[in-house]
Amino acid sequence: MSDSSALRSSRIVLSPDGRQSPVAAGIQRGVRRLFAELGHATLPEFTLANGRRADLIALAPDGMLTIIEIKSSVADFRADRKWPDYEDFCDRFYFAVPETVPFDILPEDRGLIIADSFGAAVMREAAHHPLAGARRKAVTLRFAHAAASALHALADPERIADGRL
Repeated sequence: MSDSSALRSSRIVLSPDGRQSPVAAGIQRGVRRLFAELGHATLPEFTLANGRRADLIALAPDGMLTIIEIKSSVADFRADRKWPDYEDFCDRFYFAVPETVPFDILPEDRGLIIADSFGAAVMREAAHHPLAGARRKAVTLRFAHAAASALHALADPERIADGRL
């Protein structure tokens, strides 16, 4: 078998980073499946220019950017109030929760996705707030760089990540 045919038949699998609870990891998987079905590319644990890390970001074929904040429980939602800092970096914003989280604790003016490890469904559409062109370009370039870096890490796991020899 040639190297090129081995590469074509291999699947890229990103292993969990260990930051999420099993419930949150399952929600992430289900939401990523949903967005893949919609034709979007997604990245988990995406670092924004403000230093915050979004649980998921999705890039649509038309360039629209969506951030999804995963909340695995009521306690998780109440403990973390950083999510408004994400909204300046996307066109749409959703909360993704398991069906065990009561919907009424979540802000009614944000999108809502119900998910488990097998799939997800949009229960409430997110408002669309188009990004300014310069911000869209900056976030999209950051997305491209993060995606390429993830692929490099898979192809060359022994690489020197910080560039020092």
